Amino acid sequence: MFRKLLVFVRLYWIRIIVIGFALCILILSAFIVQAGMASFLSMESFSRRQLAANMGLTLVIFTIVSLIQTPLYLAMYFYMMQGGGLSKLSSLDLSRTKVNVKWADVIGMEEPKREAWELVTLLKDRARIKAIGGKIIKGTIMFGPPGCGKTYLAKSIATEAGLPFLSSVGSEFVGMFVGQGAARMKSLFKQARALAKLEGGCIIFIDEIDSFTRPRTADFGFGGTLSNNATINQFLTELDGLRKIENNIVVLAATNVSEDELDEAVMRAGRFERKIYVNKPNLKERKEIFDFYLKRVDIGPESNISTDLLARKTLWFSPADIDYMVREASILALRDKRDKITMKDLNEAYDRVQFGMRSNVVLTEKEKTWTAYHEAGHALIAYLLHPSNDVIKATIIPHRGALGFIYQRPSEEMHSTNREYLLANIKVSIGSYAAELMKFGTSSSGVGGAVGSDFYSAMQMAHAMVWRYGMGKSGLIGDFHSLLSRPYNNIMFLSEKTKEILDNDVQDILQTCLKEVTTVLNNNKELLDTFAQELMAKGELEYDDIEAIFQKFNIRPASRPAL
Repeated sequence: MFRKLLVFVRLYWIRIIVIGFALCILILSAFIVQAGMASFLSMESFSRRQLAANMGLTLVIFTIVSLIQTPLYLAMYFYMMQGGGLSKLSSLDLSRTKVNVKWADVIGMEEPKREAWELVTLLKDRARIKAIGGKIIKGTIMFGPPGCGKTYLAKSIATEAGLPFLSSVGSEFVGMFVGQGAARMKSLFKQARALAKLEGGCIIFIDEIDSFTRPRTADFGFGGTLSNNATINQFLTELDGLRKIENNIVVLAATNVSEDELDEAVMRAGRFERKIYVNKPNLKERKEIFDFYLKRVDIGPESNISTDLLARKTLWFSPADIDYMVREASILALRDKRDKITMKDLNEAYDRVQFGMRSNVVLTEKEKTWTAYHEAGHALIAYLLHPSNDVIKATIIPHRGALGFIYQRPSEEMHSTNREYLLANIKVSIGSYAAELMKFGTSSSGVGGAVGSDFYSAMQMAHAMVWRYGMGKSGLIGDFHSLLSRPYNNIMFLSEKTKEILDNDVQDILQTCLKEVTTVLNNNKELLDTFAQELMAKGELEYDDIEAIFQKFNIRPASRPAL
């Protein structure tokens, strides 16, 4: 209680003095009023009545005006001009500044943890700080997509260092009044200084810092830009003040945008001295994250849950996505009145995260058959020809407007693509078209007509191969698309003859891929029929079901050839 009182006095000593002065005036006024009343009562009866008659109306008007004006002026002063000063009084709970996120609980981000550990070491080892001249890393900013654990890492730094953690969001420094954001910024750092003197240090964490640190621009008379510039300037002043005065306050920030979208002054050396890039977890890290979250639920010994398979399926998932997937699986198990989750629950939860809820569209038998062969064409070509992708799922149960789909993912992380990979994607896209032609003698509207359709995807990839990457049969090289999309003074630098050659190259790629796909499907008619029949019977096929079908025909996927 005494420490909290010290923090309160340190933060609001000016207000305490003002309130005390106001109380003194109020007490003095009371004595004056008491003396005046005594003098009033000692006057003659006629004079007293005349004076009371004149003062009655004045007193009533003064009281009404005071009751209206005083609260308004106080509200304007504290909330608007001082950035919500009164609201800060309720947040003076020291327990809220204590976080408990253990370093071992931060998983799926080993490289960012290595970068952050040096900061933790310096905060814990004050002798080492003095040995290097009393300087510490004052500002650290974390870049990365949402849901990857930037806030979690910041809390673990505060926990390991044993320091209070003042958390804020960038949008809190954006207000409708000029100077409001700057006032709130001053208040935040004032709290940090008070806590640092009592606790030996403090960590300020500002999430979504891009809300107020976008590049400064000129104001056009509305005041919004002026207010934003003032907030940035105040923030820069506070950061520079940390280097001159305190050695025990550290600012951590997080953002989802790239570095070049922030103001150059904020990012210059000496302010945010360390940049930590938090990316989505790789295969090994995803497995660790699944192991971590599955320990929190009851899976039972007979659940047959494979975290290796789950990690492969969830390529490009963030830790938040995986957490949501496990929680969703728990809800599905409870819905079926079970107290243990199974692999089936996790697969269904994965579908909800990735594809959304199932549609209420009911297919006719003819539509089911057509859709089954359409998806079987995709699946067979992906399994037999794609050099890196695994077929994770196939379904003819409608989701998000699609009557069916297959889901394929690279068996491991890929950071660049080559000609073989792009051609394989084109072949998978037109595998449905070839399967429909082979089974029904014609094709359906499902192969085209919308953004993201089979033909759309195939055309986009073939066009990029020829127009951007120099992979056409004619041998023309260069990024021709850049010339087409950016004319100079309305003059196109791309001739009609060159465009015709490039278009022919695109068609050559598509036709060559179609011939190969058709040959493969003709050589595997029985496999195509079996896959489609299984899909019609079960509605959807998971990874193990798909593997079992191909194992019957003694076929291994192209992504995992026999050793």
